[in-house]
Amino acid sequence: MLALLALAALPAFAQEAPACGPEREGQTACLAGKLCLCRFERGGQLTGRGDRFAWDCGALRPLCPPEQNVVQPPGWMPPAGIWVAPGPRPRH
Repeated sequence: MLALLALAALPAFAQEAPACGPEREGQTACLAGKLCLCRFERGGQLTGRGDRFAWDCGALRPLCPPEQNVVQPPGWMPPAGIWVAPGPRPRH
């Protein structure tokens, strides 16, 4: 219970999703690591919702492309001049 209260007290770092409406239909946005599509969804009695525009971020949507400005660090390399001996090989 205390963990939930602590999480609620933290500021929200995530940006609010842009509004999805008729003017944005067909556009994509990167939300929570997914490339979401703004589209019109039919409502119905089964879902209990009316017709609306909503972001489609389903499991079949692709991941967002990596940001162009982010440089990936190289893999781990030991410092020059230091030799790292491999560990003993396990015997089978």
